[in-house]
Amino acid sequence: MATRIPKITTLSILLLLICVLSLAAILLKPSLSHTIGQTSDCRATLLKNKDYFPTLVKTIDNARKEIVMSFFLFKTNGYRSNYPDRLVNHLIRATERGVKVKILLEIGKDSNSQINKNNIETAKRLKKGGIDVYFDSLHTKTHTKVVVIDRRYTFLGSHNLTSSALKYNNELSILIDSTKVARETLSYINSLRR
Repeated sequence: MATRIPKITTLSILLLLICVLSLAAILLKPSLSHTIGQTSDCRATLLKNKDYFPTLVKTIDNARKEIVMSFFLFKTNGYRSNYPDRLVNHLIRATERGVKVKILLEIGKDSNSQINKNNIETAKRLKKGGIDVYFDSLHTKTHTKVVVIDRRYTFLGSHNLTSSALKYNNELSILIDSTKVARETLSYINSLRR
């Protein structure tokens, strides 16, 4: 008795190809954060979406001397599970182990602005934890989202310190390991203080 060999159709081949490609995509999927460039004195790592927060926290936890930050918006709400509030706790712990932490925040002329209210509320929490907080000039909008750690690591990009930016939004930032970039960034941040 002869065995029947199923007829291979174009649809069968197409379905098989889709399965193989899907499996390959899953197995070969690149990490969301990856090195995008490197020279002998500079390394850049792309931080997409949710990769930013754990990378920033890890670098803060490993800081030895100094953390300097400048943000348009740092919005805490007092809840322990909120990412910005968790970040405040990591910054306070850094201060407690002897790391100097300075943060520059945006403040505008409109005292009823939600940005002002959020930044002032967060500043109170930060100051209570021993962190130096400064505001920019009332006449200039500081739209930066930057962190410099130990005069070596610079985080720069679109992430504000809000729950939305750190958990839900499509955001893109970069971590640069370069003392030269860190030095120039610190100089710029210091020029913004009022």
